[in-house]
Amino acid sequence: MVANTYRFTVERIRCRLRGLETGVRIVFFCDLHYGPFIRKGSIAAWVEAALAERPDLVIVGGDLVDGWAGEDVEPLLHELCRLRAPLGAFATWGNHDYIRFGDLSGFGQRLEQIGITVLENRGTLIRDDLFLAGLDDVGEGEPDLTAALTGRPAGVPCLLVAHNPEALSSVPPDVELTLCGHTHGGQINVPGIGPLVKASDYTQRLLRGWSRQPALGYVSRGLGVSLVPLRLNCPPELTVLELIPAHR
Repeated sequence: MVANTYRFTVERIRCRLRGLETGVRIVFFCDLHYGPFIRKGSIAAWVEAALAERPDLVIVGGDLVDGWAGEDVEPLLHELCRLRAPLGAFATWGNHDYIRFGDLSGFGQRLEQIGITVLENRGTLIRDDLFLAGLDDVGEGEPDLTAALTGRPAGVPCLLVAHNPEALSSVPPDVELTLCGHTHGGQINVPGIGPLVKASDYTQRLLRGWSRQPALGYVSRGLGVSLVPLRLNCPPELTVLELIPAHR
């Protein structure tokens, strides 16, 4: 099981979006949990794998750090600063980021300094045919979906990033796709029993993969671990998402 903690897989998924003119390749990181169990070597391997995909866009979907230890984040930032993509690199907050720092303004500034834009209840038009929005964490933050979607041009498809899939119950159907993490896919899934740790009763039904609640969402198993350095029957996941025009 310890080996499963660090042997990650690359999950390749595709989604057709109405209004998209040309394809977009996205690398989605989430649940890095840099801290006592996830060190610089793991972050470096994930960054290398991401860059090898030659993404158009990089998204870090929350829980960059583990909340239970005061690790120096400079080694983490040293690796994340290598993330470069033509459409940029973006991040949203997760619950562990708040648990670790409380006030995230300083950490957010450091991310901005290394080229990662934090989308905290706001969005940006990254291309004429794609609006990217980020929602603050449902559990520890102050999510404001209206603010996150403000500025979205009419008819332009929207990709929303929300760390916790509990947000999916509030996402309107006209948001074409929402990317989530938080659950770790259950992290330790015992055959016949299921996950030993539940992120919440609600997310128990949304541990991984595709969902419609009622908007379309994808829940990643994430890359790191928390509480214990173990994974069982849900290997870490680096997600490569191909957005494809619906007319193809």
